Amino acid sequence: MPRIGLNAHLLSYASSYRSAGVSRYIDALLRYLPTVDPTSDYVAYVGDSRLGCPGWEPRISRWRTARPPARIVWEQCAQPRAVRRDRLDLLHAPVYVGPWTSRCPVVVTVHDLSFFLYPELFRRGNRLYLQALTRLTVKRAARVIADSESTRRDILRVLGAPPEQVVVIPAGVGEEMRPLEDPQALAGLRARYDLPERLILFVGTLEPRKNLPLLLEAYAMLRRDGCEHTLVIAGGKGWYYDDIAAAVTRLGLQDAVRFPGYVPDAELPLWYNVAELFVYPSLYEGFGLPPLEAMACGTPVITSDAASLPEVVGDAGMIVGAHDAAALAGAMGQALNDQGLRANLRAAGLMRARAFSWRATATRTAALYHETLGG
Repeated sequence: MPRIGLNAHLLSYASSYRSAGVSRYIDALLRYLPTVDPTSDYVAYVGDSRLGCPGWEPRISRWRTARPPARIVWEQCAQPRAVRRDRLDLLHAPVYVGPWTSRCPVVVTVHDLSFFLYPELFRRGNRLYLQALTRLTVKRAARVIADSESTRRDILRVLGAPPEQVVVIPAGVGEEMRPLEDPQALAGLRARYDLPERLILFVGTLEPRKNLPLLLEAYAMLRRDGCEHTLVIAGGKGWYYDDIAAAVTRLGLQDAVRFPGYVPDAELPLWYNVAELFVYPSLYEGFGLPPLEAMACGTPVITSDAASLPEVVGDAGMIVGAHDAAALAGAMGQALNDQGLRANLRAAGLMRARAFSWRATATRTAALYHETLGG
């Protein structure tokens, strides 16, 4: 049986932005890979002793890899030794960066290239690290996984990877993301957070790429036209988020916008279900999980035309320009005022979301491992 290792050091259970996106991708691989591929032995390298996924041999590091400098040193110095010690046949680096040297083939997942395409949105040290190490990892990797065709095109264009090296394996949506018919659970969420009956929802890390000042501008236009819905911007604070607070003050929206902070995974389906509309105007996404999750919960979606978002949402949501606040306000107003349109978006979103699942992601990933190892 082949022995396959997964660097899961970015798996996080913290109540912060570190538990979003890539952490949930790692968690899904940990949950599903042994189930869909019982013909392999799986080894997980983790920095959190709470890992409890059956089917894995956990290797819990003594390094404090929750701190980025320690994790970076572990990846480049300790990880190659761990690969040799555990006699791996293949190593998967699920978040951009693999070790500079490895005795076995490396598969790397590149979720997006925002740090190349929008460098001004990143802290300098973080940007330079990701640019240098991602380029090196892609150059040396046996195969590269992209979450979307949009990201695959970026990898080919920016990093010059051979087309046959880069494979698209879309992210998925969990089975817990579904319409909920439990009025008490929904009422409980409203009571805990003192939520109004009618609200517009955004979920994501509060950082520049999410384009939240534009969302606030569009919402201010709606308010001037008489909209009484509350805008809820949910998510952990990332970096450069002060511009968001400044936009709220500048637009006079202090009493109309709620910031509940990081939303635990267990509560996410409830948040999607209480929203009348989900809006996600991001400037760039390698995939974009929140719009897919909202659709799976039956919530109408409006998103931007940037990068992979039209690819994920398809015809099941309303798509507007990523820099056009007036168009976003118009789409939001149209959806909120047209019950028939919302019903059509709900039905189309539910059907679209059925095409994505974490089990399918894991199945295709395991197949790529075996293909890389020669069948």
